[in-house]
Amino acid sequence: MSTDQQHGIVFPRSADGRRSTGEVGRAVVADALRGVDPTGSREAERETSWRSGYLVHFRRLLEAGLTSREAALTVARDGLGSLHGRMHVTSPEGDDLPLATWQTAAPARSLGTIEVEGEGEPETELSLPYHGRRLRGDDLHDRLDAWVLDGVMEPTAADAVRLVMENPDWLRLEGRTVAVLGAGAEMGPLQALLHWGATVAAVDLPRPDVWQRVLDQARTGAGTAVLPVEPGGAGVLHQHTGADLTAEVPEVADWLSQLSGPLVLGNYVYADGATNVRVSMAVDALTTRLLVARDDLALAFLATPTDVFAVPGDAVEQSTRSYEGRSAAAKLLGRPLRTISAGRLLHRSYVAGSDPGINDSLVAQQGPNYALAKRLQRWRAAVARDGGTTVSLNVAPPTRTRSVVKNRALAAAYAGAHRFGVEVFDPATSNVLMAALLVHDLHTDGGPRHEHPWQDEAFAAVHGGLWRSGYAPRSALGLAALLGYGAARA
Repeated sequence: MSTDQQHGIVFPRSADGRRSTGEVGRAVVADALRGVDPTGSREAERETSWRSGYLVHFRRLLEAGLTSREAALTVARDGLGSLHGRMHVTSPEGDDLPLATWQTAAPARSLGTIEVEGEGEPETELSLPYHGRRLRGDDLHDRLDAWVLDGVMEPTAADAVRLVMENPDWLRLEGRTVAVLGAGAEMGPLQALLHWGATVAAVDLPRPDVWQRVLDQARTGAGTAVLPVEPGGAGVLHQHTGADLTAEVPEVADWLSQLSGPLVLGNYVYADGATNVRVSMAVDALTTRLLVARDDLALAFLATPTDVFAVPGDAVEQSTRSYEGRSAAAKLLGRPLRTISAGRLLHRSYVAGSDPGINDSLVAQQGPNYALAKRLQRWRAAVARDGGTTVSLNVAPPTRTRSVVKNRALAAAYAGAHRFGVEVFDPATSNVLMAALLVHDLHTDGGPRHEHPWQDEAFAAVHGGLWRSGYAPRSALGLAALLGYGAARA
């Protein structure tokens, strides 16, 4: 339940006067399902414990869309429509107004612009930090081969990275401006893009600590950082920079609409709990406004691997081989564990031969607000791509970010994940790898267009092994946490 001490975009008030995140989440999922799965819609509406029961309904959102391309797009359009129809914005007087108000609202203030030129030389080849080394050339090719062999990334992801390696001039993203929303986020591409010599419009909260870090990266990089500032606030730059997206969508939209293009709108925002939905919805409101204002807009997203995805048949085959080829000790241990857990522990991921298979890597501890915030990004990507917009959406690997490490259960599970064929990445590796995939997508019109949206999502996915492990992820999560608890504490 969110508090009332909020401004900007907010959840609507329920009958008791409170702002219920659970009511909104349940209603949005029901609305998204209604057009293609009426039974699933009714079951979502009747869910009495949304906090613990949301997992099955988010899986159903994916399953309902698999019947056809139009079914998947209907789920996406209806889910987005429900969110935009339900969320509110607060007026300066504290009144709730429809979110649509932001589509035409005039900005309350004008943001100035400061450009910071990097002092370094642009990198002229793709290199990847990995376990204390910098991989390039043959070493990077070998690492990509190993990741594909181990089932850590899809082969199409390795192919995409190799294409960028063959075209190092792509790294500068010459002529484009990449707007990085959530510039201080650990998973964002800001530092990599600046080192490659790109022009980046950085947007984040007006917090001096964030902007001091961004400014340091800009000055040591080789690109150009374009920053929103208070008019006349260039004296102590990091103290006068930034904007609050949850309250200033018209202001940020007006600022971005004036930047030279083509413009890439990159969504890398993250917050805890209900605020994650609020800031993700703010980005989506900004997106819809800019799609009207500019005809040169491309969109970029990172999808979380801890979600539900349809996966290709060869991923199912590798997972099946891994499960059937597990050691005698693993088989001996697995039988009693499955028995005492009523089949919940250490069971296989897929029905053998499924094509596509359904990988359910949702993690209950992350909660329904996280799931909703990430799903709305996938919905926007699918709808925008269908409308002809260039879209880069890539599944990012499990990564030891601060938001993960501070959750004891997730930190322990990540520490023990390698025992079940899952590789957890360091942020430095994830950042550069996902930035390289962004570069690939922007130079290939968003990558190949597929018949169904699930195939677009599966292309170039770096899931860390969650799709190709022998075990269904949640069936091994508890044991991974138990085995990794000591390492996580260390």
